[in-house]
Amino acid sequence: MRRGEALIHSVLEEYGRLTRRALRRYLPAGEPWRYLYDLVSDYPRRGGKMMRPSLCIATARAFGAQAEDALRAAVSIELFHNALLVHDDIQDESQVRRGAPSLHVLHGMPLALNAGDTLVMLSLRPLAEYRLGFGLKVALLLIEEMERMARESGEGQALELGWRRDNVVDLTEADYFEMVLKKTCWYTAISPMRLGALIGSGDMYPEFETLIRFGFFFGTAFQIRDDVLNIVGDERYGKELGDDLLEGKRTLMLIHLFSQATAGECERLAAFLAAPRAERLGAPVRWVIERMKHYGSIDYAQEVANGLAGAALHEFSTLFDRLPDSRDKSFLSDMVPWVLERNS
Repeated sequence: MRRGEALIHSVLEEYGRLTRRALRRYLPAGEPWRYLYDLVSDYPRRGGKMMRPSLCIATARAFGAQAEDALRAAVSIELFHNALLVHDDIQDESQVRRGAPSLHVLHGMPLALNAGDTLVMLSLRPLAEYRLGFGLKVALLLIEEMERMARESGEGQALELGWRRDNVVDLTEADYFEMVLKKTCWYTAISPMRLGALIGSGDMYPEFETLIRFGFFFGTAFQIRDDVLNIVGDERYGKELGDDLLEGKRTLMLIHLFSQATAGECERLAAFLAAPRAERLGAPVRWVIERMKHYGSIDYAQEVANGLAGAALHEFSTLFDRLPDSRDKSFLSDMVPWVLERNS
């Protein structure tokens, strides 16, 4: 294991453990436990990489805060993340989450939806508590940031779901980048780091626009790598391989394939995407993956991700070079190449 990779695993383990421990305080344990609170706590207890809360805590520490200062924001992010996972699995008809059956598979769609809605509401409570010790102004700014993150995520999800519903196939790379900025980047990187920077700097705002640019480049590289892993990953990935194609997701690889394929192949691709999920299984999805490999769509996507990572490191240096060197600063920098090399 390389030095940077060892640091990343160490920080993710440490800050993940701190976040999970703190998160338990915000998971109600009373009635109706069988129909709600057991479901609410299911996904958080399954683990996960804990990348988002770790980015929040590390950024706060890089700006001078203590880890404990950022824990409530980290918990809020993780609760919101798990709420989105519950809803995404329903919308995507995903059968597996983190190596186990999805929540709606276990309990049915109505109960799973209600649990996801409850997780969203629970995610606000930790931020409201920042009025104690940090003051009302900081607490309101943190809640406003969470609201922005939720709005951007909802808009991005709407774009993706709308493209799938209407079977839109004439998308450009710019369309994909806009969707990923909203759906992935805001809640994966931009807001976790902005929340951490706000906690670490108080009302002395850092250059939040730089964090948006860094978060876009970093978050998009992360998403593209996730899309690639969905095609070529192994048992460590934790979701069904090829699931994005079965769901009809418009990935960079699919957009590239449409731009390279013959007219006949494009017609077949469009028909594949228009078909119900059950009819895409087996030979049809294998044909799409084979065409992606034939036209170099997977390699192309990885090359784009590599370029985005380079841009992310440039934006990182414009903001973080002025801060003292620290373990957390190194972690944030090392995360950029790590997202390109991860296998899960």
